[in-house]
Amino acid sequence: MPAARTPDTLVLGATGLIGRHLVAELLRGGRTVAAATRGGPRREALLSWLRDRGLPTDRLTTVRVDATRPGLGLDADDARTLESVRDVHNCAAVYRFGMGRQEARTANVDSALHVLAWAARLPGLRRLVHVTGYRAGAPGLTATDTDRLYREHGAYEASKIEADTAVRDLAEREGLPLTVVNPSTVIGDSVTGESGQYIGLAETIRDLWLGRLPLAPGGPATFVPVVTVDHLARFLAAVPEHDTGGVRAHWVLDESTPNLRELLDGLARHLGVRPPRGSVPVGLLRRLPRAVTRTEPETLTFLSDDRYDTASANALAAAAGLTHPPVWTSLTRWADRLVSEGFGALPDGVAGGLRPVAGTRTYLTGDRVSPSYVLLHGLPLDGESWRPVADLLDAPVLVPDLPGLGRSGPSPVPDGVWLGELLGSVVTRPVLVGHSAGCAPLVRYAHAHPERVGGLVLVAPAFLQGRSSGPGHARPLVRAALPRLSAERLRRMTGVEEHRTDLDRVVASAVLGLRRPGSAARVARTLSEGRRTALRTELRALLASCPVPVTVVAGEHDPVETVDPRHRVVRVPGAGHHPHLVDPRTVAETVAEAGAGQAAVG
Repeated sequence: MPAARTPDTLVLGATGLIGRHLVAELLRGGRTVAAATRGGPRREALLSWLRDRGLPTDRLTTVRVDATRPGLGLDADDARTLESVRDVHNCAAVYRFGMGRQEARTANVDSALHVLAWAARLPGLRRLVHVTGYRAGAPGLTATDTDRLYREHGAYEASKIEADTAVRDLAEREGLPLTVVNPSTVIGDSVTGESGQYIGLAETIRDLWLGRLPLAPGGPATFVPVVTVDHLARFLAAVPEHDTGGVRAHWVLDESTPNLRELLDGLARHLGVRPPRGSVPVGLLRRLPRAVTRTEPETLTFLSDDRYDTASANALAAAAGLTHPPVWTSLTRWADRLVSEGFGALPDGVAGGLRPVAGTRTYLTGDRVSPSYVLLHGLPLDGESWRPVADLLDAPVLVPDLPGLGRSGPSPVPDGVWLGELLGSVVTRPVLVGHSAGCAPLVRYAHAHPERVGGLVLVAPAFLQGRSSGPGHARPLVRAALPRLSAERLRRMTGVEEHRTDLDRVVASAVLGLRRPGSAARVARTLSEGRRTALRTELRALLASCPVPVTVVAGEHDPVETVDPRHRVVRVPGAGHHPHLVDPRTVAETVAEAGAGQAAVG
C-alpha cells in the first residue's frame, strides 16, 4: 500500500491491541506511519478498523516484517521505504500462556534484539520505544539465572523479563536512544471499552460473570494495576517528543486501581453477580491442581503485593498534558464490552451495556431515550435474537435482555414494573415488538399506557398458540437440559436451515447466557408459567380489548389459535416459532409498516 509521504514512524505489532491504538493515535497527531504486519487478513483488518474510526490512511503505509529474522526479513523495497523512519515503536510480542521456552524466546527475546539491531542502523533514529510488561524489571525479577526464571515464572513472563534485560544491556553498550515502557494490565478504551483481548484479568472477570469465582485469588493487598489502551497509546506517542539521551524506562499504570479483591467486588456489583465470598492465598493456589483452580499456572505470578515506581511516567505524562481516565468508569465500560463480546466467544456485533432498571442490572443496546421500536426477546434467546431485524430497520431501536435472562440480572420486581421503569424515560411513542414469552409484558403495558405506545407487533405470541407449542413441557427436564444445550442444537430449534453469520452471534450469545447461574431455572420457570390456563386467558382478553393497533406475526408451521378480526395477521412461509430469524426482512418490513401507520395517525 503506497504512502503519500515517506514514513517517520514505524510501529511493529501494529495489528495487536496496543499497536493498532498507537497507529490510530499517531495518525490523529499528523504523523506519517509505517505499520509492520505479516500481510493478509490482519493487514486488511487493521485498515478496516482505522477507516471505521474515520482515520486518514493516506499517511499510512504497511510493510511486511518478520521480527524473528535478522534484518526483520524486509525486502529491498520495504527496506528503502523505512530509511526515513526516526521513531520505532516495538509493540510486537506473543502474549500467550502455555508456550514452550524456545517458542517464547524466539517470539519475545530474539525478536526484540533483532528490532534493536535493525533500528541502530537507521541514519536518523531519534528514539526506539520497546513495550514490555510491568512485571519485567520489577523488584527481584531479572534475567541473572534464566533457568530458574523460566522454571518459576513460566515461558511468557520469563521471556519478557529476559528480553527487558537483554535490550537494556545492548542499548547501553551501543549508546542507543532506548525507552522501555512497562505497562500494567491493558484494559479497553476508556470511552468504548473496546479491547479485543480476553486473557489475564479478562478471564477472571469472565469467571466472575459466569459464577465460577467463589474465592478471589490472592490476599487483601494483591495489586493487579490497569491502564486503558487509549491512555497508553497517547503516552507511547509522546515518548519520542519528551525522552532524550540513552536508556530510559517508565512504568505506566493507574495507581488508583483498587486492590484486586476490591476491584472484583466492585465489578460484581456493576455486573449484578455474586462477588467472591472469600479469598485464597497465592501459595495455596500454586499447590492446587489446574482442574480445581481453572487457572493457567503462569498467571499466578502476576498476583503480587508489589507496588511500582511510576514517577518518571507521571512526569512525562504531565509534560505531555496527559492524565489517566477515571479508573472505575473505564473498568465498567471494559466489563460491559467483554460481556457484549461474550469474552471473545461472539462474532462482532453492536456493543451494549448494563444499566440499573428497577433494581436490576439490565443489559441494553440502542437508544434509551427516543427509540422508534422497543424489541423484547423470547426464550431461551436474548436480545441478540432481534439483531437481524434491527439491522434492517431504518430507525432507532431499544433492545433489552429481560430480567434474569440473557445478560440481565434477576429482578426483585415483576416484569411489568421493570418495563414501566425502562420505558418511563422514553420520550417517543415507540412500537413495541415482542417474540413469544416477550409478548406478555408488552400487552399489559400497552393496555395500561396506550398514550405511550405507538402500536404492538407480536411475533409468535405464546399465549395465542396451542399449549403444546414451543419448547419442552416438563420444567425439571427443561431446567436440566438448557445449560447443556449446544449451539448446533439451538440453531436447529430456530428453524433456520442455511448457515448465516448473523445467526451465529444469536445462538452463541444465548448458549453463553444459559451457562450463567440460575438462568436455566428462570427460563424453565417462565416457560412453565406461560402454559397456565389462567394466564393465557387473561392475556387473550387484554389483547382483545387492546387500545392500540396490533399486528400478529406467525410462522407457517407455528400458527396462532385465535386472533381478533380487528388485528392484522402476517404469516411467514416456511417459518416455525422464530419467523424473525427465518425471514428477518419480512418481519422488519412488518414492524416498519406498523411504525409508518402510527406516524400517519400521529
